[in-house]
Amino acid sequence: MSIGNSPEDERPFEDVSDVSEEVRPSVGTALRQARIAAGLTVDDVSTATRVRIAIVHAIEADDFAPCGGDVYARGHIRTLAKAVHVDPAPLLAQYDAAHGGRPAPTPAAPLFEAERIRPERRGPNWTAAMVAAIVVVVGFVGFTAVKGGSGDSDGKTQVAEGSTATTSAPAKPTPKSSKPADQKPAPSDSAIAAAPQDKVTVQVSAANGRSWISAKDHNGRMLFDGLLKKGESKTFQDSTKINLILGDAGAIQLYVNGKKIEDQFQPGAVERLTYTKGDPQVG
Repeated sequence: MSIGNSPEDERPFEDVSDVSEEVRPSVGTALRQARIAAGLTVDDVSTATRVRIAIVHAIEADDFAPCGGDVYARGHIRTLAKAVHVDPAPLLAQYDAAHGGRPAPTPAAPLFEAERIRPERRGPNWTAAMVAAIVVVVGFVGFTAVKGGSGDSDGKTQVAEGSTATTSAPAKPTPKSSKPADQKPAPSDSAIAAAPQDKVTVQVSAANGRSWISAKDHNGRMLFDGLLKKGESKTFQDSTKINLILGDAGAIQLYVNGKKIEDQFQPGAVERLTYTKGDPQVG
């Protein structure tokens, strides 16, 4: 009789972790199962999260191409997970492991870079200069026409006044002075500086990168739904409030009623914001 381990005891242990990995559902399957367990339909989830129905279907099928990139895919996964009452952290880790790791945050570009992009599309205000010159000429002609029937003595006065008007208000040099005038207001404020007091005006600028945005008025009417490329901006206005969804809030700079929003949004974060006439403040 030999003393020692039996052959069965020397068999290698099975790797339990491999088994758990094999039965672990995919990200899309986990979200779909959680939605069904919560008694929610795809329409319910889309309404609650503002994520389009087609994108919800695609994510549940593990097709993340319609999301537009890893940053947007991670934001949608986090949003859908919260809607179906599951922890998004394990799903995000699983997604990162399957897609080459978590994307590096987009480096923040200097604020002046965003402000430099917009003025390049604005030339000198030659139209305003020409209108001003025309107003001066029309005013002078009207003045001389009114004074024309007053007599010879009035005629002498008209000549004196006319000569003064023509020499003191030259039309051509006016555009030269308009060039430095464009530099006085900050580009970000000037775009909405004339916003009426009885309305809410929101300017969305993709200063640090591209981002998908959605904007609705107080009636729920869609004002914009699409991708805002880096350097582009959109301005929305409503009598009561503006509802915003930012796909990548870290890439966006906001100006509300002429004032810059100083909130530090994280790259890749999905933000839902509401602004009213009394802001800037997050609604």
